[in-house]
Amino acid sequence: MAVVPLSSLRFPQKPSLSIGIGGKSLRGRGESKFSSFCIGLGAVRKRGRVVRVSVASRASPPLVFRNLDADDFRHPLDKQNTLLLRAIPGLNELGRALLGSVTEQIMLLENIGTSVRVSKDQLFELHGLMVEAADILNIEAPDLYVRQSPVPNAYTLAISGKKPFVVVHTSLVELLTRKELQAVLAHELGHLKCDHGVWLTFANILTLGAYSVPGLGGLIAQSLEEQLFRWLRAAELTCDRAALLVAQDPKVVISVLMKLAGGCPSMAEQLNVDAFLEQARSYDRASSSPVGWYIRNAQTRQLSHPLPVLRAREIDEWSRSSDYKNLLKRAMPVSAMQNV
Repeated sequence: MAVVPLSSLRFPQKPSLSIGIGGKSLRGRGESKFSSFCIGLGAVRKRGRVVRVSVASRASPPLVFRNLDADDFRHPLDKQNTLLLRAIPGLNELGRALLGSVTEQIMLLENIGTSVRVSKDQLFELHGLMVEAADILNIEAPDLYVRQSPVPNAYTLAISGKKPFVVVHTSLVELLTRKELQAVLAHELGHLKCDHGVWLTFANILTLGAYSVPGLGGLIAQSLEEQLFRWLRAAELTCDRAALLVAQDPKVVISVLMKLAGGCPSMAEQLNVDAFLEQARSYDRASSSPVGWYIRNAQTRQLSHPLPVLRAREIDEWSRSSDYKNLLKRAMPVSAMQNV
């Protein structure tokens, strides 16, 4: 769920960096016009048609986080790697120079022309999920678009000077329960809350530009790209936390990650979150030896997203942490907020 697609900018030096479903390599082949942070699946199919799994209303009003700051839930690795990106000389200046008004207009018009904009008068249920998630996270709701696509996906575009917007594909809406879909929207809002879109765009551009430097350009780009991978994986952990703050139930977030790893509509009702968490613990045990540690790092080094089992374990641990519990203590029910 992320940021400006460099394929739209048409740099000739090197294929664009793009983010694939489930944390695949950033080295894209132009499959999509947008770089994307993606989360995927969930629904049941009967007799050739998709049947929505009903999601009960919240037992009590959702808790809303007043004065919530991004650093209140930012993952420590995200903090560390963001500081490293900020230390790169000229990153902001280069990004702003390349992301001019023409590029902004191209991306904005392309999305408006090929998608359906969600509002209180258009797909009002989806609009309500976004507005509620934004209220909970104490952030202004971005524009939301639904785009026709058979590939379950969601992504955020943060364009300098323009209102950011989130795009969800129709297949994602069909496959997810309402609670899971709101968790995905919250994940996207987490990227906006933490300014991930801006940093990802600038880092991508800097990496592409480095390839045009004679001599050591390729080595510089490779180093920056590895740093970018590390930052992206850390950013995903942060936004999983944003999803939990909105869902307020770790099993909802973990369920999405489980379905992303190996779920399918026909077996959705048989999936077991607790069994998936035990699988995550078994992965930790298997990778705790020196050889396992080496294999684990080799597995993840070229991924934009952490492995789903690791993300599930992270969100389970954070849901039981004092930091999360203290955030809940600071939160207020919607009914109380209305009286403030």
